[in-house]
Amino acid sequence: MRLIRGRRELLSGIVPQYTDPEACTRQLLELQKQVPSLYALLSVNACALAYTHYALAPAWLTVGLPGLMIALCAMRAVHWWRLRPEDIPWAAALRRLRSTSLLTVLFSAFFVGWAMTLNGYGGPFEQGHVAIFVAITVIACIFCLTHLPAAALLVTVIVIGGFSIYCFTSGNSVFIAIALNTAFVTVVMVRILTNNFLAFLQLIASKAEAQRLSEENRRLAHTDSLTGLPNRRSFFQRLDAAIAASDGRNAAFALAIFDLDRFKPINDTFGHKAGDRVLEETGRRLATFAADGVTIARLGGDEFGVLIHAAACPDAVVALCNRICAALHAPISLGETHVVPGCSGGLALYPSASRAADALFDRADYALYHSKERKRGSTTLFSQEHEDAIRAERAVESALQSADLAAEMEMHYQPILDTTTDRITTVEALARWTSPKLGRVPPDRFIAVAERCGMIHSVTLLLLRKALADAARLPAEIGLSFNLSSHDLASPETVLAILAAVRQSGLDPRRITLELTETALMRDFEGAQQAITLLRALGIAIALDDFGTGYSSLNYVHRLPLDRIKIDRGFMADVETDLGRRVVSTILDLCQNLGLDGIAEGIETREQLNAVRRHGCRYVQGYLIGRPRPMTELLESLATPTQPIAV
Repeated sequence: MRLIRGRRELLSGIVPQYTDPEACTRQLLELQKQVPSLYALLSVNACALAYTHYALAPAWLTVGLPGLMIALCAMRAVHWWRLRPEDIPWAAALRRLRSTSLLTVLFSAFFVGWAMTLNGYGGPFEQGHVAIFVAITVIACIFCLTHLPAAALLVTVIVIGGFSIYCFTSGNSVFIAIALNTAFVTVVMVRILTNNFLAFLQLIASKAEAQRLSEENRRLAHTDSLTGLPNRRSFFQRLDAAIAASDGRNAAFALAIFDLDRFKPINDTFGHKAGDRVLEETGRRLATFAADGVTIARLGGDEFGVLIHAAACPDAVVALCNRICAALHAPISLGETHVVPGCSGGLALYPSASRAADALFDRADYALYHSKERKRGSTTLFSQEHEDAIRAERAVESALQSADLAAEMEMHYQPILDTTTDRITTVEALARWTSPKLGRVPPDRFIAVAERCGMIHSVTLLLLRKALADAARLPAEIGLSFNLSSHDLASPETVLAILAAVRQSGLDPRRITLELTETALMRDFEGAQQAITLLRALGIAIALDDFGTGYSSLNYVHRLPLDRIKIDRGFMADVETDLGRRVVSTILDLCQNLGLDGIAEGIETREQLNAVRRHGCRYVQGYLIGRPRPMTELLESLATPTQPIAV
């Protein structure tokens, strides 16, 4: 709202400062400092003028009227002194400013009329005192009413107008000169008053604009620019506020984290613009769940946070979170294409899960990880079972960090059979760790912990060097297959260290196959593509492990220079059914069409072996072929003649 509309409006009685609440309040605050001084000055000057005319004028002019006026001035001064402008509503403040202007007119007319009446008594000295009284009164009003220019102008017009008329009609040249001089000084001071007041309004306007910009910057600092939702900073501030509000009352609330299941493949396949469209639509759908008791925020990437302030019933909270997952599972239109990103959630309750913000968030994140692994598309509530698992993982992490890994870790090897020759062509290296504190720790547990605590690169290189040293003992026709972590492929330093280890081992790189999972590719597809190209340039073969368990394996097969595909063991359990046979047959046909070797994992029975053989699967792996064992035992078994595994 514009505060200043020009001098013409100001001087013509239109007071634009009244249209702005902030200006009204600021005017009252400034006037509160000045108006009591004005009343004090008028009272002192009135006493002085009455004193000089006491012996010359009637008592009602020198005692009665001045006493009444001084009493009124004292009452108004006390009124202004007790005023609290910051507590006065805008409408009331506006009325006070207008009433102040009216009272000022009445007081000025009263005082100038009284002074002109006294001017008829006494000689030239007393008349000169009256002129001084009038001039000082005008100057005082102009100064003290700087922040109420309408009142100051009215006082000036009334006092100077009345005084000038009196002086010019007196015919006295001295009085006429005094009137002209006073009028000139008054005009200059009115001009200064006008400039000062306009500067005052400009200052208020600039402060208001600065405050608006500050609030806008604060809003932007707490808002995600893509989705319009609160951002991570705002979310954690609200989380801290919720904990502070609930502390001591044990009032329950819930923290949920949602993550899109297939966002990265969509982003990689259709581009970042399509990814932004998915995030925008996700934010719009999530915003429909926002209410007084529900706070939605984007935490970063495709991760979103939700605070549910009334969470007395866990089942109701889980139901709400599952409705959110269902809403995010609906297809999203990308022009002529529709994608289904899907969503999984993790939920933690305060105070049962934790009373600390970071720990509560970590537990919700752990529950989200559990959903991703086992219950995609739904929400997992953090429970005591998860708490026990976290403690167990911490124990593994502690043992891993203090372990002598070179002494405690060893490699076991599982053979891969060529069904056309019934000979072992490759052995897969599988890590084994026996901790002095924890005993035998399953590989999936210590590998996951090593990834989270940042030790996976050193663990991978240690195990690879052990596997390369063992592989040197194998017959030249048998190759080595080794699994890489998703973190290894995303680290250029680790990839270069792998190449260096292969060169130093002296093993022919063409005998080495590195197995990658879809998770490894999803972390950074472009980086993975570059790493695979670099590894294959040395002669190392690349296999895609656990094929068929991910959501975009076909996309990776099409875009990456692969050599082998390992069919996930989960398909082998149903390979003797019609559906299972069709799935395995389809995957093997894909391998044949792309010129890739297909390896069936999890072969445990002769029936499974016969089934995959009938579908043309050449390479098989599983307990039927051989269990993982140390290299020494494996070499002994290879040296012992055995009957071929026949149909």
